[in-house]
Amino acid sequence: MCGIFGAIVAEGRKIAPARFEAMQTCLRHRGPDARGFDTDGRTTLGNVRLSIIDLSDASDQPLISEDGKVAVVQNGEIYNYIELREELRAEGAVFRTTGDTEVILHAFRHWGPDFVTRLNGMFAIAVHDRATGTTYLYRDRLGVKPLYLAKTEDGIFFASEIKALLAAGLPRQANLDALAQFFALNYIPAPHTAFAGIVHLMPGHMAAIGETMEIRRYWSLSGIRPDPKMTEAEAEAGLRRLLDDATRIRLRSDAPFGAFLSGGLDSTSVVASMRDHIEGEIRTYSIGFTDARFDETKWAEAAAKLFETQHVAKIVEQDITRLWPRFIYHCDQPHGDVSFMPTDQVSQLAVQDVKMVLTGDGGDELFAGYEKYLGIFPEGSAEELTAGWEDGYARASGLLHGDQSARLLTGGLFDAFHDSDPYRQLADAMRAYPMQDPINRVLLGDTTVLLPGNNLVKPDRMAMANSLEVRSPFLDYRMAEFAFTVPGWMKLKGGETKAVYKSAMVQRLGRDLTYRRKQMFTVPIGEWFKDTLTEYCRDMLLDGRLAARGLFDAAVVEEMLEAHVAGRENLTRQLRALISIEIWFRLFIDEDEDMLEQAA
Repeated sequence: MCGIFGAIVAEGRKIAPARFEAMQTCLRHRGPDARGFDTDGRTTLGNVRLSIIDLSDASDQPLISEDGKVAVVQNGEIYNYIELREELRAEGAVFRTTGDTEVILHAFRHWGPDFVTRLNGMFAIAVHDRATGTTYLYRDRLGVKPLYLAKTEDGIFFASEIKALLAAGLPRQANLDALAQFFALNYIPAPHTAFAGIVHLMPGHMAAIGETMEIRRYWSLSGIRPDPKMTEAEAEAGLRRLLDDATRIRLRSDAPFGAFLSGGLDSTSVVASMRDHIEGEIRTYSIGFTDARFDETKWAEAAAKLFETQHVAKIVEQDITRLWPRFIYHCDQPHGDVSFMPTDQVSQLAVQDVKMVLTGDGGDELFAGYEKYLGIFPEGSAEELTAGWEDGYARASGLLHGDQSARLLTGGLFDAFHDSDPYRQLADAMRAYPMQDPINRVLLGDTTVLLPGNNLVKPDRMAMANSLEVRSPFLDYRMAEFAFTVPGWMKLKGGETKAVYKSAMVQRLGRDLTYRRKQMFTVPIGEWFKDTLTEYCRDMLLDGRLAARGLFDAAVVEEMLEAHVAGRENLTRQLRALISIEIWFRLFIDEDEDMLEQAA
C-alpha cells in the first residue's frame, strides 16, 4: 500500500521539482516507510511507500528496468504475484527483489500494456515506457484504490489523492454538477469529483498517455449472466471456495497483520477463513460505543472466542468536532456517511500492532446485505416492479426527497441539480445490465457506483490516514464475477438478506452469528444533533458562511435544523450532508486555517 503521483509534461512546458515535492509531502501518510521519484525530463513518477511485501529498500519505488527503458510505481498489492513471478521466470525474467512491484515491471515488459488483465489485486499503477514515450495508468477492477487525473496547460497530472494535485498548484474550483450528485446520492460517483478539472479514473479502466490521452475499459461485469441451472448448494459451495482462496492469497505479507472484527457476518466469515489457514495467533480489532443501539462489542467478542483470536476492543468517545474535519480532509470530497469516523478510530487502534488488516467490505453489495433491498423486493420478489423502477430506486435511496431540493438549493447548485438528472449514474448502471435479473441489477448498480463512490473510499482513506493497509477478500474480482452468476432470488430468498450466503456459512459460524440482526457501523449522530451537537450544528450551518456561498436557502437550512431538533422530522442525513459540504468548502476552497488545524 502506497501513494503514487506524477505528471506527463506538455510540449514546451517545465514543472518545477518543488511541485512534485509538495505532492509527495502531502501523501506521506499513505507511505511513511520510503519515498522516491524518477523523471526523464518529460514524465515524472513518484511514490511514498508503506512496506508490506519485501520490506527491504530493494523494493522502494519507482522501480526501473535494468536497461532503463521502463519505470513503474504502484499503490496497492498484487495478490497473485507469486504465481505470476514463476510464470515470468519461466519466460526468462530475472528478478532482483521478492516484491510484487517488480512483477508488474516484468509483466509489462513481457506481455505489454494489457498485462493488467492477469493481475489479481487492488491497485493504482503508473508505467512509463521510455522507448515509446507513453505512460500507462491503471485502476483495479472494482475501484478499491483511487487514482485522480487532471489535464492542465502544463501537462497531465495524476495522484492517489486529490490534495496532492492541489499541492501541485491546480486550481481550487467547485464542480457544481458533482455537488448536485452529492446531494442526490450522498456521495460523488466516479469519474466526477468535487473539483472542476479533476476526474477519477473509473474502476476497471486504463489510460494511455502519449501525444494524446486515451482511456478505455479493460474489465467489466457486463458479460456475466445468472446461471439458471445453478442450485443453492452449488452457490453455497462456490461462495465458500472463493472466499477461502481470496483470503488465502490476501494473507501474503512480510509485515504483521490482523483483521477488523465487528462480529457481523462479513468480518466474521473472513476471520473464519483466516483461521482455516493460520494455526497461530490472529489479531483482531473492534471498537464499541456507549450507546447500546450501535455497540457490537458482545458480537465481536463472541466471534473472537469462537475463532480463538487475540482480540482488542475499545469503547471510544466520539469527538465529532475533531473527527469530522479530519475525515473530510482525508477524503478530499464531501461525504454524508459518518461511519468514516469510527473507521478512522478502529484503524488507529489496529495500527498500534499491525500494518495490514483484512476486512469484510463488499459482501453487502455482492450478496444483498442491506435491508433497503427488501423495500423494493419484498420477500425477495420482483413481481411488483413497474416501468422506470430503476429511477425510483435511485431516488428512494438518495438524499433529498419530495420538494427538499427545490426549497433548499439555490443559485448554480439549484440549476445543476434540476437541469440534469443527478441520480443518473446509479439509475443508468442498473439499466446497463439487461441480461441480469432485477435483484442483481440493483446489486450491480451498487457494486459499480455506490461501492467505489463511497463504501470503498471509507476503508482506503481512513486506514491510510493512519498508514494502515486494508485487504478485502470479497473484493476479489473472481468473487464479483461469481456473485453475479448466482440468481438474485437466492440472495433474498424468503425475505432474508444474504440468504444463500448465510446458508453457506451457518455451519461454520453458528446460527447466532450468522442470523443476528445487521447493525450499521455508525454513530447516533442524529440524536446528538438534538442535544450535545445542537450548537455545533448552528455554528456550522447558521453563522452566515454557508449562506454566503449562494448555494443554499439559509431560511430553509434553519427551518430544517429546528424541525430536527424539535423532533418533528428526522433530517439526520440532510443535516450531515450540509455540515460535510460546509467543512469541505472551508478546508479546500477557503483554506481556512482554523479548520485545517482541526483536521490535522
